[in-house]
Parts: sequence; structure tokens; C-alpha cells
Amino acid sequence: MEKRIELEKRGQTCDQIKELNLDNCRSPTIVGLDDSFVNLESLSMINSGLVSLKGFPNLPNLKRLELSDNKISNGLNHLKGSPNLEYLNLCGNKIKDFETLEPLKELKKLEILDLFNCEVTEIPDYRKKEEEESEEFNPDEEDEEDDDIYDEEDEEGEDQLKGQKRKQTEDGDEVVDGKNKKVQLNDSSKSKSDESMENKEDDLAVPAE
Repeated sequence: MEKRIELEKRGQTCDQIKELNLDNCRSPTIVGLDDSFVNLESLSMINSGLVSLKGFPNLPNLKRLELSDNKISNGLNHLKGSPNLEYLNLCGNKIKDFETLEPLKELKKLEILDLFNCEVTEIPDYRKKEEEESEEFNPDEEDEEDDDIYDEEDEEGEDQLKGQKRKQTEDGDEVVDGKNKKVQLNDSSKSKSDESMENKEDDLAVPAE
């Protein structure tokens, strides 16, 4: 693996490399790859004969990691030094249970985890468990959905209150702090019935002598 890394560097320094392909290099352990690859964003070690991730370096900018068709059965905790990892391919490895995947919960930005052809996918109710694990990996999505629901409910409540105000205003009422308050629509003039009665009284009045 060390010779392959030197070949792939092509004269560049470790901190200049953003992509590194070590497919088919045939090494049971990680050798020659260290913390000096600080800007590495994509690493591929497909079919490299890996049986362990022990010694996996801290790669703070790593976003994509290809590890398919190896013999990895545990030790995923060694990936904790790559907090920005978004894509992880473990297809065709020896992952047998969900306990082995527990350390991946620490990778808060992990969006895609490929476990095709791993024994863990043969567990009864695997899909249901996978959905539960996915929710734990991405709790923010559920919070956003809840926020959307609350926003819709708030908007509906406001619309209902506005409709209630309009109806009550038409009936001569208005809502003030949630209570009904009578509104006098003709506060500066007398009603027509009152004016009519006064006119009749004037007609019947006897002029003074």
C-alpha cells in the first residue's frame, strides 16, 4: 500500500491531494496513509483485502469513502477522525449486525451508507431497523418536518381567527383580546325609529298661546 500511495501522489505533497485511489492494492491493514493528508476529500480502497480499519488516519475533510469488497467485520470506530464524511460504501464486507454500525452515529454528516451484500441486510425486519437507524443518523430532518407541521397549524389558526373577526364585525361585534366587545355602528346619530317618533310628537304638539 505504501508504494501505491507514493505512485498516486505523482510528485504532490500529502496536503495537496484531494482524491486518492488505492483500489486493488491488496493490503490487510492500512499502511502509509497518515494524518498528513489533511485536505483529502475522496478515498477509494475497493477490493484491497482490508480486514481491519485499525490505523485509519484523521482525515477532517474526507467526504467520500469507498471500502466495498473487503473483509471488514468491525472497527468502524476508527472513522471518528473523519467528522465530515457524507458517503460510506461498505458493500460486500463482513458486517453482520447493527451493533457493528453503532459507531457511525458519531458521524453527524453521514447521508449515504451502502451495505449491499452484507450479512446485516439478511436480518429479519432489516428495513424497519434501517429506517430507525436513519432517523437517528439524521434527526434534523424530522425536526424540520415537525416545524413545517407547526407552521401550517399556526397559519390555519390565524386564518380562522381572521374569519371570525370579519364575521363578528359584520354582525356589529369585534374581537378584542379574545373577548367580544359590542361596537356601536351609529355613535353620532339617532336611529331612524327614534327620529320618526320625535317627528310624530312635534306634529301633535299644541302651539303655545
